[in-house]
Amino acid sequence: MRRPLTALISFVQRLAAGELVLSTEGVLLLASLFFALFCNGLFLSGTLAGYDLAQPGTWLLGGSLLVGLVAIHFVLLGVVATRWTTKPLLALLFVVTAFAVHFMTRYKVYLDTAMLRNVLATDVREARDLMTWSLIPQLLLYAVLPIWLLSRVRLRQRPFGRALLVRAGSLLLALLVAGGAVFVNFQDLASLMRNNRELRFLVTPANYLYSLSQVARSQAKEVNRVREPVGADAVPGTGWGGRQKPVVMVMVLGETARAANWGLSGYARQTTPELAAEAGIINFADVTSCGTDTETSLPCIFSPWGRRAYDETRIRNSESVLDVVARAGFRVVWVDNQSGCKGVCNGVESLRPDPALSPAHCTGSECFDGALVDTLKQVVSETPGNLLIVLHQMGNHGPAYFKRYPDEFKQFTPACEDPDLPKCSNESIVNAYDNAIRYTDHVVASLVRTLRAHEDHDSALLYVSDHGESLGEKGLFLHGVPYKIAPDVQTKVPMVMWFSSGFPASFALDQGCIAQVAATPLSHDHLFHSLLGLLDVKTSVYTPEMDFSAKCRRP
Repeated sequence: MRRPLTALISFVQRLAAGELVLSTEGVLLLASLFFALFCNGLFLSGTLAGYDLAQPGTWLLGGSLLVGLVAIHFVLLGVVATRWTTKPLLALLFVVTAFAVHFMTRYKVYLDTAMLRNVLATDVREARDLMTWSLIPQLLLYAVLPIWLLSRVRLRQRPFGRALLVRAGSLLLALLVAGGAVFVNFQDLASLMRNNRELRFLVTPANYLYSLSQVARSQAKEVNRVREPVGADAVPGTGWGGRQKPVVMVMVLGETARAANWGLSGYARQTTPELAAEAGIINFADVTSCGTDTETSLPCIFSPWGRRAYDETRIRNSESVLDVVARAGFRVVWVDNQSGCKGVCNGVESLRPDPALSPAHCTGSECFDGALVDTLKQVVSETPGNLLIVLHQMGNHGPAYFKRYPDEFKQFTPACEDPDLPKCSNESIVNAYDNAIRYTDHVVASLVRTLRAHEDHDSALLYVSDHGESLGEKGLFLHGVPYKIAPDVQTKVPMVMWFSSGFPASFALDQGCIAQVAATPLSHDHLFHSLLGLLDVKTSVYTPEMDFSAKCRRP
């Protein structure tokens, strides 16, 4: 007993003095042990969920998983690390992993490809809301301390040939160990990975390294690539010949609004009183999103393929319905009050709310969504012809829900005013979230009133959220859970529509029929084709079966 203790004390003393010399493989093995033991709690708890911890088989499975994690990370590090790159590489991984572990454990997010796209697309305003004081202990324990220890180690030098043989042998041994760990529990592991494939996105840091490589690969293919044309044969329908007034179609893209908290859809609270008071509002009762994050949903909403024939590469590298409508003679404008259009608005006119135009809604360069109303007024006034305008809201973007509405909309109290959501009570989180929904209700109702005042246009408005949100249910916060296992609160979204008095007659629409269709299940997949149908744009890419208004047009 005294000999191991003496050896440990000697090890610590030499480490503190900067006299500890280790091989590169030894350092990589220690780093892999650190990652496996301290950075994969969510993965281990997820894989062992449902197993009896009192059974020896459970401990054998847990041990096999730990051994496999160490071996996998050793191989990943071993194929790229050299004596010169090991320290800077591990230092970078310690820092990034500290952030990853914090957000994964704090909000229960999965670092899959879609989530990494969102991370890379996050602007300063969004990132600032996520930098909370609870991050400091994680950085100290998972980054600062390991980096300090790493700095005290000296790497052993070997001749190139011997170093190459040692590295090859160690990688081969690691692969054999990983294979043995899998073999010992093959049936259990095969069942886990077959039925819970999303668990692989909890293996840290392998998850973000893999996802980041996939994003980089995808973006490399997109560089200088000409987008695939969609609806190149688009023309105005025959009904346009006798139309007297120009048309304004407003599409409002909500952010992170979930149907469960939407007053018009039966929520216990009336979070949508202004829309409920507006005549002619049609609420869609059951709408499913294409994704659980903005990076997935936005391109999917505006594509002809949607979730039912989902092909991310094709969707991202193809034109959108905005290009199709523009070919039919519309002025198409994208107005963004968020972190961008995710490629959807490439090739069409894009702008942001002007703080000078909306001083009541803007502070510096940041604006509440109320500024979108002023932008709509400006764009409509300067557009003599037909207009399709997309207004991309900040909406309920979390975790700082309390920043998404002015003080006068702080109706439900107490409201959580800390972006570190787990610090707040569930009641206060929901209150802040509902206040933001209440403000969206005001903004959309104001847009309707603005359009109603423009009697020289036939106008319509469609509001739909991009995805939902978790507010602490089952320990989940925010959104972005892989679609196959995502809860309904992240995939069920609100949608409403409004028509001016002249729009239904101008397009031969039966508004009562639309209201009946709104009671049936729909999804984001219907929006591409429904926009074309509502605007009477003829093209071979249009699918009548996916147009929710198709049955409601009189011949």
